[in-house]
Amino acid sequence: MKKFINDPKQLVPELLEGYTLAFPRHVKLYGSNTVVRATPKAGGKVRLITIGGSGHEPGLSGFVGRGMLDASVAGEIFAAPGAVKCIEALRDACAGGQSALLIVLNHAGDVLSANIAMQEVERERLDVKMVLTEEDISNPIGDRRGLVGCVAVYKVAGAAAEEGAPLEKCCEVAQRMADNMRTLAVAVRTATHPSTGLPIFDLEDDEMEIGMGQHGESGTGRMQLKTADETTEIMLERLIADLGVNAGEELLVMLNGAGATTLMELYLVFRCVTRVLQAKEIKLVRSAIGEFITTQEQAGFQMTVARMDRELIELWDAPADTPFFKML
Repeated sequence: MKKFINDPKQLVPELLEGYTLAFPRHVKLYGSNTVVRATPKAGGKVRLITIGGSGHEPGLSGFVGRGMLDASVAGEIFAAPGAVKCIEALRDACAGGQSALLIVLNHAGDVLSANIAMQEVERERLDVKMVLTEEDISNPIGDRRGLVGCVAVYKVAGAAAEEGAPLEKCCEVAQRMADNMRTLAVAVRTATHPSTGLPIFDLEDDEMEIGMGQHGESGTGRMQLKTADETTEIMLERLIADLGVNAGEELLVMLNGAGATTLMELYLVFRCVTRVLQAKEIKLVRSAIGEFITTQEQAGFQMTVARMDRELIELWDAPADTPFFKML
């Protein structure tokens, strides 16, 4: 492993310090591990909070800013933050009688911390609701992991909150997006853990695996490396079938590079996506292509499809200004 780091024990504090110093107009550090908006939104508007491990930059703190998140509680590398930090973030968000929406990706550690935090804030009678994102179709229903689809949830719920919608509406919008999206990932090369230097999993040079989790968790089976078009067709067919998309429906498609996949490759994939959808008479109404949640130098990508309605499209199009997601 070759990485420009200092003391591995100080990796996350130094990472968060550097990140907030790089974007002072958007974010600042609150305590030791919570990134918050540099300028809080107006009083009375719902605050959006998320939690998750570090090492996936720009996720998740890259989406703190106007029109999206108000705070991101960061854990250690690939590890959930503790419940205490989550509780502190929710208390701060609700100070003065505000309300908050906690958006959590379905990973065991994150869910455990979030559930403990929710029990405490409910005991304290704080006005908080929680939405879980669990759109990875490589796992059975009831045990699906949260992947890059969380960004779409941040976007639409954040837009609703920015417009002054009450907590119940923000939660409903977030849940509607969460219920109508599906994600599938593919990997062709592993990542290393930046603190230990150890590989997360092994793949031969001529292999790929569809269904990988965010941290290299096992997928739906290995196969010989396919072309961009072949890989796209396999993944998109599975996603459309799982979501039950019919001709005439409108979709958002997100392609998320895993860390070492080039934009060249992602645009080749997107080219095939448009052709497949056109052949099926499914409308591609919005798209997002880039690196949103990575896993160090892992090579591969995540594909998300989401069924959109008029309101979700309007919320997706609403202005946003964060370090790694902007809508003019």
